[in-house]
Amino acid sequence: MKLSIVATLYQSAPYINEFHERASASARRMVGDDYEIVLVNDGSPDNSLDLAIRLTEQDSHVVVVDLSRNFGHHKAMLAGLTQARGERIFLIDSDLEESPEWLLDFSSAMTAETADVVYGVQEVRKGNWFERWSGEIYYSVFNYLANIDHPRNIVTARLMSRRYVDALLQFREREMVISCLWVIAGFKQCALPVKKLAHSSTTYNLTKKIGQATNAITSFSEAPLRLIFHIGMIIFALALLYAGYLVFHKLVLGTPMDGWTSVMVSIWLLGGMVISFIGVIGIYLSKVFSETKQRPTFIVRAIHGQFTSPH
Repeated sequence: MKLSIVATLYQSAPYINEFHERASASARRMVGDDYEIVLVNDGSPDNSLDLAIRLTEQDSHVVVVDLSRNFGHHKAMLAGLTQARGERIFLIDSDLEESPEWLLDFSSAMTAETADVVYGVQEVRKGNWFERWSGEIYYSVFNYLANIDHPRNIVTARLMSRRYVDALLQFREREMVISCLWVIAGFKQCALPVKKLAHSSTTYNLTKKIGQATNAITSFSEAPLRLIFHIGMIIFALALLYAGYLVFHKLVLGTPMDGWTSVMVSIWLLGGMVISFIGVIGIYLSKVFSETKQRPTFIVRAIHGQFTSPH
C-alpha cells in the first residue's frame, strides 16, 4: 500500500465527514486508489465512533481503530501509526484546523528534499501574545535542558516514510511526549511553513500546559537533578562564608550577631527549597515507577473496516 492517512478522533463529529471527503480527494490525487484512512477513536464522548463506522460501510479505504478508553492524543496517534500499512504515512488532526490538502505539498517537498519526514510549522503561532511569548520561552528552555533541537510551533501534520515510522515504533516509553520522539528518532526531516486555522479555543489551559512542560522536561532531561546538586553546593558554600563571618565578628570584633528575623527567613527559604527538590526527585521516581510496571501504551477494543494486519 502506497499511502496511509492517520487521524485521531475526539469530539470530532462536526468535522469527520468533511475530513474524510477532503483526505480521500488528496489521497487519490497523490496515489490513485492505493491508500487507506486510519481513524483512531480515542474514547470520544460524542458520536464520532458511530460516524466513523458508517464511513467504513461506505468506503473500503477507511479503517477505524476503537481504543478501549481515552488514552490521550499522543498515545492515540501511536496506535494509528502502529496499524498503518502504507509506504508513506500522513499523520494529521481530524478537526480541519490542519488542511488535508497539505498532503500534496508535503509529498512534493519529501521528493525534492529526499527526506524521510516533512512536518508543518506554523507561520504565526495561534493564540494571544501571552501564548506566543510563553511558547518561545518554553522551547528555548526545553531545548537547552534536553539538549535537542525541538522545532518551534510545529503542528501534528507530517508525512513520514515507512522506515522512519518503523524506527519511531521501536520506542517503548509509557510516559511519552511524541513530539520529542519525532526529533530523537532522527533521519532527514524538513519543515514546511503552514497556516493553521482555529475553529475553537484550545483545550490546553495553563495548568495542562505546565503539566505538559514538566512531563517533557523530566522525560528527556536529567538537568533538574543536576541543578538540585549545584544549588545545594552553592548554598553550602554561602553557609560556610556566613559562618566564617559570624566567627570573625565574635572572636575579632567581639560583637555577636543578632537577627531572629534572618534566621526564620533562612529556615523558611531552605525548607521550601528542600521540599521542592524532593518533589523534583519524586517526579523522576514516579516515571521510573510507571515504566517498570510495563502497562500497555494503549488497548484496542475493536477494528472496523477492511483491515489486514501487516504482521
